[in-house]
Amino acid sequence: MSRIGKQPILLPEGVSCKIEDGLVVIKGQKGELKQKIKDPRVSVKLVDGKILVERLSEAKQVKALHGLYRALINNMVIGTTKGFEKELVLHGVGWKTSMEGTTLKLLVGYSHPVFFSPPAGITISTEKEKIKVSGIDKELVGEVAAKIRRVRPVEPYKGKGIRYSNEYVRRKVGKTGVK
Repeated sequence: MSRIGKQPILLPEGVSCKIEDGLVVIKGQKGELKQKIKDPRVSVKLVDGKILVERLSEAKQVKALHGLYRALINNMVIGTTKGFEKELVLHGVGWKTSMEGTTLKLLVGYSHPVFFSPPAGITISTEKEKIKVSGIDKELVGEVAAKIRRVRPVEPYKGKGIRYSNEYVRRKVGKTGVK
């Protein structure tokens, strides 16, 4: 039984919701997000400033979709009011990051710099060895942060690489000299 799906989503002041033909549109101070409800066994209603997600079947898959769509719509409400942010940290000697216009320039131990252009709706800021990825769409912010991290993933022996600020890297013991 989905406990998350049963909880109503409260709309804060300044946020409007429009639901028609299975399309949920949330508009807030930071922007507008849309989510298509693809399964007809899940319905979304707006009642007294609250968004209610209801399921029309008790099948296991529908129960999972019930909680999923409620979480997606809740993330849309949070994104249009507060926004989302991921922070990445560079670990490596001589590694630097800078912005050239809207393009991110990474110097991460390769013989050439790596350039990364963010998609629309994402802003990237840098300071020394930190990169902040922010935007209103939680999924897009996470995907962009993961793409930046893939440029130079953390290796387990020296711990060098691009990692999330709250990520713990398990270190391995290197080879020992054989006599």
